[in-house]
Amino acid sequence: MQLQVKDTGARSWLLRVQIGNKRRHIGLGGYPDVTLAQARERAREAHDKIRLGIDPVEERRSIRLALKAESTVITFEEAAQRWHKAKRHEYRNGKHADQVLTTLVTYAGPVIGSMRVNEITVDHIYSVLDPLWTQKTETATRLRGRIENVLAWATVSGHRTGENPARWKGNLDALMAKPGKVRKVLHHKALPVDDMANFMKALRTTEGMGSLALEFCILTATRSGEVRGATWDEIDFGKKIWTIPAERMKAGKEHRVPLSKPVLQLLLEVPRFQNSNFVFTAARGGQISDMTISAVLRRMKVAAVPHGFRSTFRDWCSERTAYPNDVAEMALAHMIGNKVEAAYRRGDLFDKRVQMMDDWAAFCGS
Repeated sequence: MQLQVKDTGARSWLLRVQIGNKRRHIGLGGYPDVTLAQARERAREAHDKIRLGIDPVEERRSIRLALKAESTVITFEEAAQRWHKAKRHEYRNGKHADQVLTTLVTYAGPVIGSMRVNEITVDHIYSVLDPLWTQKTETATRLRGRIENVLAWATVSGHRTGENPARWKGNLDALMAKPGKVRKVLHHKALPVDDMANFMKALRTTEGMGSLALEFCILTATRSGEVRGATWDEIDFGKKIWTIPAERMKAGKEHRVPLSKPVLQLLLEVPRFQNSNFVFTAARGGQISDMTISAVLRRMKVAAVPHGFRSTFRDWCSERTAYPNDVAEMALAHMIGNKVEAAYRRGDLFDKRVQMMDDWAAFCGS
């Protein structure tokens, strides 16, 4: 051990030792802050470690690296926010993007939100999912996937290492039942095909924007969200086409809807508002809410939901017509499950769908 004096006049205690085939210079502290007695004690501690096979220099380096790594670790809540910000533009619309983050905050937040991402284990993920798995299986399944994505982002971003504890295959699938085995399939309440004529007759006697929107929804076999967001510039009266842009479609693909004569007549009856481009405008401006359409059915005391009429339409196609399955599916804007068929399917069978929607409107008005 010696007192080292630098050119600047600064003095410090230095221990020179041989560790294996390496020559080490171990700093023991600056003088006079560290006294001779203290320096000797530190030198003795260093020699004790060396006798145990510990390199004091490497030990210090490991501690510094560990502290540095610890300072870069963030909580799951922070990771979720950053992941969501990076992926937000992948979602169809802002509302859907907000729901993704809300799901993480609502269900995962109370359990792992404040935990550092490198501390989260399979047990923690199980604690998040288990209360939901049998009661809200679909929600739980989506939640698991989103947690996995957040932790994958944290790993790639250098905030954690190791296996992803939210991974399903070869991991959580050993602890939890398969979603398909526990999910309770709840079909949308639909009106029987035979009841459609009487229902449509009663619907046309009701007043209000909600009634007009519901009739339009039924006759076009579209989703209520697509109807509520419909704008006048999407309607081409000359070509009798309603073109729904890709960003408003569930499949993310533009959808053309043939407009039958009853639908065109209905559109002429819809009141227009000077400061709104929405076809179905709420009383205070903007698009009408989903509840506005659903409320019509409640007032009519009909045990069905707006989306259920798409099922009624599908039953009519199968049971009362000879239209091919793919034409009916195209009318509903369903994605083609077969990837090979989807790759070769270029058209939207529009011409065939024109006659089918005319027949559907005639059936509803019969």
